[in-house]
Amino acid sequence: MKIRISYGTAIQMGLKRGRMLARPFTAYLMTYHDGRCRNNCAFCPQARESNADVKRLSRVTWPAFELEDVLDGLKRGNFARICLQTIDYPGMVEDVKELLKAFQPLNLPTSVSITPVPRETLVELKELGVDYIGVGLDASAERIYPIIKDSLYGWDDMWAFTRDVLEVFGPGSAFVHIIIGLGETDREALETIQRVYDMGGSVSLFAFTPIKGTRLESLSPPPLERYRRIQAAHYLIRNGLARVDELEFDGEELVGFNDLKEKVDPVAFMTHGCPGCNRPYYNEKPGKEPYNFPARPEKGEELLKKFL
Repeated sequence: MKIRISYGTAIQMGLKRGRMLARPFTAYLMTYHDGRCRNNCAFCPQARESNADVKRLSRVTWPAFELEDVLDGLKRGNFARICLQTIDYPGMVEDVKELLKAFQPLNLPTSVSITPVPRETLVELKELGVDYIGVGLDASAERIYPIIKDSLYGWDDMWAFTRDVLEVFGPGSAFVHIIIGLGETDREALETIQRVYDMGGSVSLFAFTPIKGTRLESLSPPPLERYRRIQAAHYLIRNGLARVDELEFDGEELVGFNDLKEKVDPVAFMTHGCPGCNRPYYNEKPGKEPYNFPARPEKGEELLKKFL
């Protein structure tokens, strides 16, 4: 059985050679399929109509290895967690279960990012050691969701799945993925973020990354200034320090934080995901200021002054 792993994970395992500016604390793995995903997300190299390299997910390359080699690498890698990404294809759920059974002797906490599955399947995943589920909502506005996602699963399906995850795994167990820069407004993004936290879930923010061969290959990434403001607002919302209607908007654009700016900590600019997730350089090229820092920014106070 084959499985894909992110290039940084492969380096940490000793399966590839290379230099890392920040090592991954989580082992990022992906189901292997000799073909493309059944869904057609406009930003994704794995989409059924994409012409991008199937070894890509976002800007990261995911080489394939035999499962036995990866299991050995997991033992060597000193990881805090396994994060298993999935693409949607016939037999995917069975493959996920087989992989989880293979991971069990390692005693590593495991997250799975997966398209909506029945509640009974969620119970099985929990019994196999999964403690967090990634929910790929991605598009944070209902009006753009069917255009961007072109998926077997609609907007309402994703929210129902999020609710099922929370009921099976408990509060905070659903990490809803939201990509900034797909055509949503600031207000739409933050209202969706607020909805997730009101349900008891959590949000992982991503910046849109154009990949050659995808439908959105010509779209630009979001301005860093915009992304920083949304990160700061997300920090306030997830920590219960503010609600969307307490922030300053000019129409649909977030322009300020009233008297809440002083409550924002530089950790707002870090990757926010399952415990142990730092996801280095998933959205950006090394050498540039990252959208999501893999560790607390050394010049965090300067970032606060610059962007807020």
